[in-house]
Amino acid sequence: MIVVTGATGNVGRPLVQALAAAGERVTAVSRNAAAGPVPHGVRQHRADLAAPGSLRPVLDGAEALFLHDTGAGAHLLDVRDILDAARAGGVGRIVLLSSQGVATRPQSASHGGAGRSMEEAVRQSGAAWTILRPGGFASNAFAWAESVRTRRTVFAPFGDVGLPVVDPADIADVAAAALHEEGHAGRTYELTGPALTTPRQRAQVIAGALGEPVTFVEQSAGEARAQMRQFMPGPVVGTTLSILGAPTPAEQRISPVTEQLLGRPARPFADWVTRNIGAFA
Repeated sequence: MIVVTGATGNVGRPLVQALAAAGERVTAVSRNAAAGPVPHGVRQHRADLAAPGSLRPVLDGAEALFLHDTGAGAHLLDVRDILDAARAGGVGRIVLLSSQGVATRPQSASHGGAGRSMEEAVRQSGAAWTILRPGGFASNAFAWAESVRTRRTVFAPFGDVGLPVVDPADIADVAAAALHEEGHAGRTYELTGPALTTPRQRAQVIAGALGEPVTFVEQSAGEARAQMRQFMPGPVVGTTLSILGAPTPAEQRISPVTEQLLGRPARPFADWVTRNIGAFA
């Protein structure tokens, strides 16, 4: 049995699908077990990583665990309690969804510090471990969905700064390989998309998929900060804006890992848009 936490999220949902398609027995764990349909044969379980005791029933007898903070934030979790529950249940393999920021922003408490602590706990868990460090997600463009639907406009800062955003489905495919194939233990994989794209370019990709013009309005850093503060803690906002506006060479580097592991190129941003264009229509 493979247990997938955050199973209704941007990575968890396609991961559950990929594992089920590969014939694996899967338990899909989320805080809202009724959040959506799952493939036939997949077991659903409601649990909260912030309450590790709620995980114990599903981890008993499990062979592998896909772990991430499910949106709660790594700093809010007692990771060692989660790993203790996994160890008690007999879990022998753990794949952790971490962040590129652990390596590129080591001084940031929000991006580097919390993630580094979570990674270290997994390394010391006694299980065979694999760590995934993706860069920015293509699915962050969902933040533009309402303004595109209602005004055919994208508002974003740093319109001409490129980053190699990664499709969550690629993260899921790499995670699936690490969970049910041999040869990934003790590895840390950095995952990115196949090319640098700017916010302005990504807005035009959405326009092309819609078949209608989409206006790009470049926000000031202050405007973006005020907007982000509505749904992000202040330290997270600061580091995020720094990455968006002044990425390091490492944050702009194109990783070959997806192609090396899966035998195909990483999906471009346009693929993600095509699959999710309904959110913008």
